[in-house]
Amino acid sequence: MKKAAEISNGVKEALLYKKLKGGKVQCRNCAHYCVIPSGKRGICAVRENKNGKLYALNYGKAIACHIDPIEKKPLFHFLPGSYSLSIATVGCNFSCRWCQNSDISQKPQLTREIIGQNLPPREIIKMAKENELPSISYTYTEPTIFLEYALDTMKLAKKEGLTNNWVTNGFLSKEALETISPYLDAANVDLKGFSDDFYREYCGGRLQPVLDTLIRMKKNKIWVEITTLIIPTLNDKEKWFEGIARFIKKELGTETPWHVTQFSGTISWQMKNLPDTPVETLEKAYKIGKKEGLKYVYTGNVSGLPSEDTFCPKCGNLVIDRTNYTIHRYDKNGKCPKCDQLLDLILS
Repeated sequence: MKKAAEISNGVKEALLYKKLKGGKVQCRNCAHYCVIPSGKRGICAVRENKNGKLYALNYGKAIACHIDPIEKKPLFHFLPGSYSLSIATVGCNFSCRWCQNSDISQKPQLTREIIGQNLPPREIIKMAKENELPSISYTYTEPTIFLEYALDTMKLAKKEGLTNNWVTNGFLSKEALETISPYLDAANVDLKGFSDDFYREYCGGRLQPVLDTLIRMKKNKIWVEITTLIIPTLNDKEKWFEGIARFIKKELGTETPWHVTQFSGTISWQMKNLPDTPVETLEKAYKIGKKEGLKYVYTGNVSGLPSEDTFCPKCGNLVIDRTNYTIHRYDKNGKCPKCDQLLDLILS
C-alpha cells in the first residue's frame, strides 16, 4: 500500500491501492477491486492510473454542501431532531438506473469531468462549528469514491467533538471499512434488493459485499440503519421483504431500523416510465418487517403515515412524532416516558 500524498488541484494519491506488473494498479477502495491500466480510470471514473500510481481526482472538490435534518439521510435513531452538514463530490461506483442524483453521481462516467468547488476539510469543520452542527454527513453520492477527502475531514471532525455518518451503498472494500471505522459513528446503508442478479443488472454491483459491509459495521459498533427504495415490478417481492427483514434480525439485531421508501419515477434517472410505489406496498413491507421481529420499521417519502413515527417496542407508546422533517420527541433521555424502555437512540 502506498501512503497517500496530496498533489495539487484536487488530485491526491489514492490511499488504498496495489501496484501490479506492466504499470497496472489494483484499486482497493471498493468491492469492485478494479485493475486499472496506465492512463485509465476505474469504474467510478474518479480514480486514475497515472504512470503506475493511482490518484483520486476529486479531492476537496465539493459538488454539494448543505445543512440538512439528520432525518433526511434517513437516520431516525442517530441524533434525532438535529441538523447535519452534508457534503459530496461527483461520482459513484454504482450506476443505479433509478438514481435521483444522477446529474452528479454519474457525471464523471458520462463526461469525464470532475467538477466541484474547492472546499478543504478544515473549512468543512469550520462551517459545522460556526453553525453549531453536531455532525457531518457524507452523502448525496457515494462517499467511498471520495474516501481520502472524507477521511481527512472525519479525522478533524473527531478532534473537534463532531460525529460522522455515511449514507452509502455499502459496496466498500474490507480495507476501506477498516480505514474509516475508527472515525465513523453511524451509517445508513442502501440494501437495494435481495438478489445478486438484481444488483448486477440494475446497479452494476453485487449483493454479498453489501451484506458483508453491514455485518462488519455492526461488529465495529457503528450505528447502522438500512434503507430499501421499493421500486414497482423490480424489488417489490414479498419474499425479498422477508429475506431482508430476516437478515437484519439475524445478522444485525432487531434494534436496527429498516426504512422502506417510496420510488418516484418522475425524479429517477432512467426509469421515468415506472409508477410511484403504492402506499399499500410500503405498508406490506412494514408489516412483514414487524412480523419478523424488527423493533423499528419506517415508511418514507410519503408524508403523514403513522409508520413514519417511532413507537416504544415494549408498550407501543408514541415516543417520536415525525411529519416531513418536523420532529416532536416525547422520549425521556432515550427511554419511553411511560414504561422506561430503552429506545435504541444515539443521543451524543
